[in-house]
Amino acid sequence: MKFKIVGLLFICLLYTANIIKAQDSTQRWPAQKARDWNARQPWYCGFNYIPAYAINYTAMWDKTTFNEKAIDAELALAEAAGMNVLRAVLQYAVYADDPTYFLKVLDNFMGICAKHKIKFVPALFDDCVFGITFEPKVGKQLEPLKGWYAWDWSPSPGHSMVIDSLAHLKLENYVSNVMERFKNDERILFWDLYNEPTNGGLGSATLPLLKKVIAWARKINPSQPVSIDFWNDNKRLNDIVLAGSDVISFHNYGNKDALQRQVNDLKKYNRPIFCTEWMNRPAHSVISDNLPIFYNEKIGCMLWGLVNGKTQTDLPWGHRPGDPPQPVWQHDLYKTDFNPYNQNEIDSIIMYTSKKTGK
Repeated sequence: MKFKIVGLLFICLLYTANIIKAQDSTQRWPAQKARDWNARQPWYCGFNYIPAYAINYTAMWDKTTFNEKAIDAELALAEAAGMNVLRAVLQYAVYADDPTYFLKVLDNFMGICAKHKIKFVPALFDDCVFGITFEPKVGKQLEPLKGWYAWDWSPSPGHSMVIDSLAHLKLENYVSNVMERFKNDERILFWDLYNEPTNGGLGSATLPLLKKVIAWARKINPSQPVSIDFWNDNKRLNDIVLAGSDVISFHNYGNKDALQRQVNDLKKYNRPIFCTEWMNRPAHSVISDNLPIFYNEKIGCMLWGLVNGKTQTDLPWGHRPGDPPQPVWQHDLYKTDFNPYNQNEIDSIIMYTSKKTGK
């Protein structure tokens, strides 16, 4: 009888341990685990990527336009400048059209990234809208409207699905299938679960989906950390963002003083920090001033963007046809012909990425 009791106790303890382990996998990484992960990483300096041929992320991934040769050539530019990370938004509509194709093309894309020694940060969703498109559609996309910043930018999954709770099961399948396929893939640095949630006029209507996306990702329990970006001062949103993030990520398009203030504020969370969007030349978010801060603070950074193309992101936000020309580009490092917009910027990136950071 004594041995039976001991055996039952052992089984109960083992069962309890497994329950605790399962519960832990659904929680945010402890801060020490995030710091230990970060200690194994180099300093990351890179960019937000959309190919010059693509007017939106639908066009980047779609069967009708995905172009490995063009991507390979553009990422060679980044590699030559020493950049080692990129972030890009995935498009749910392309996945829904053909899941098998999407997973294959995503794998091919990451193969190109790895060829050029560039880690990938995939963003699963995006609420942003800059033109008249609130719903993505697969197939051939519109051509640029000259003078309109990001004229045909398409959100993912589209605003109607964000607010329709009945559609969320489809989105859960998308998150689960993509993350399950790549949850141990070393080519992924971390998962950006949702780019700028509530942007594009959706407001708090995004929050129910955002909470679900975090739960879905935790259920998969990837080996890579997950994050959602701090991008505005909405406390209700930021409380959800913080609770859902293993590592801290943020957007800052301000000058060096504004950047340093935000960095100092984010340090209080005692977690690794990444800036996943920056560089706005007219607003004085510039490489000469801000890149040294990222380097000295050992904060990974991804500016916007690489090669100027159909998105016309050299124009400022809100620019429309007929508006007066701007004296400097807002975003992008290279012209369509692959010549640098400003060689001094490229030289600075090369200088900083070639340094040792002590990590």
